Amino acid sequence: MNYAFLSNDIMKIKQIILVTIMLIAAIPCMRSAEYMREITVAADGSGDFKTITEALEAIRAYMDYRVTVNIKNGEYHEKLVIPSWLENVDFIGEDPEKTIITYNDYAKLDNMGTFRTYTVRVDGCDLTFKNLTFRNNSGRVGQAVALHTEGDNLKFENCRFLGDQDTLFLAGHDSELEFDNCYIEGTTDFIFGPATAWFDNCQIHSKADSYITAASTPKDVEVGFVFRNCNLTAAPDVKKVYLGRPWRPYAYTAFIDCEMGGHITPAGWDNWRNAENEKTARYFETGSKGPGADLSKRVTWAKKISAKDAEKLKK
Repeated sequence: MNYAFLSNDIMKIKQIILVTIMLIAAIPCMRSAEYMREITVAADGSGDFKTITEALEAIRAYMDYRVTVNIKNGEYHEKLVIPSWLENVDFIGEDPEKTIITYNDYAKLDNMGTFRTYTVRVDGCDLTFKNLTFRNNSGRVGQAVALHTEGDNLKFENCRFLGDQDTLFLAGHDSELEFDNCYIEGTTDFIFGPATAWFDNCQIHSKADSYITAASTPKDVEVGFVFRNCNLTAAPDVKKVYLGRPWRPYAYTAFIDCEMGGHITPAGWDNWRNAENEKTARYFETGSKGPGADLSKRVTWAKKISAKDAEKLKK
C-alpha cells in the first residue's frame, strides 16, 4: 500500500472539512450583514443585543438602505460613540421616560476636559433618534456633556436631554440638526457650539441662574441656533437667566414665537464680559410671549427681526 498517497488523501479530506466548517460558521455573519435591517436592543437580554454598543457592530458601514434599531425600556450605562461610517439609521426608544442612555464623565475627572465628557457622541450622518433620554448624571461638578454631535442631518424627536453645565454640544462647522418636541435641561451654557440647529416645540428648562445658549457660529455660517414655538421654563428658585452669550464672535441665536417664563432677565443677552462681542453677535427675537417677553428692556445691541424674515428661518 502506498502510504504517501494515503497521507495526502487524509490531508485533503481534513482541508475540505475545515473549509466546510468555516463556511458554515460564516453563514450567520453573512446573513446578518445582508438581512439585519431591524435590530432590537434589550437590557434584559430579550433582544438581539443587550447593549447599544453591540448593536452598532452589527450595522454595515455606508449603507444604501435604512436600518432601524429598536431600543427597549431600560437604563443603558454606556459611553456611546456612533462612528462616522454609520449612516441611514433610526434609533427608536420604547418610551423617552424609560429608555435612558446614561454616563457620568465630567471635565475635572482625570483632567479629561469638556469635549471628552459626552455620554453619547454622534459622528455619523443622516441619523434619527426618537423616544430616548440622553443623560449625564455627574451632577453640578462643572462641564459634563450629555450629547455631543459632529454629524450632519441629524434629527431628534421626542427626546430628553438631562444634565447641568454644557448638556448639549452641537459641533460641526456645516452640520445641520433638528430637535422636535424635545425636553432640554441644564444650568450654564447648556446648549452650545457652532452647528446650525432648529428647535421646534421644545421645552428649555433652566436649573440655575445662568445662561441658556453659548453659540460659536462661524462668521461664514448664515444660521446658528433657532428656537421656534418653544417653552422656556425654570426651577422654582431660578430668577435670572439670559437667553445667551457668545462663546465666540458672530454667535447666532434666534427665538421666534417662544413662551418665556419670568426667569428670563429683562436684558435678555450677555456679552461674556467683552464689549467687542456686541459688534458681531447675531441675536434675534420676535413674537415672544409670557412674563419674560418684554423686549423694551433688552440690550440695545440685540438685532430685531421681522415676521417676514423669521418666516425664512423655517427648516
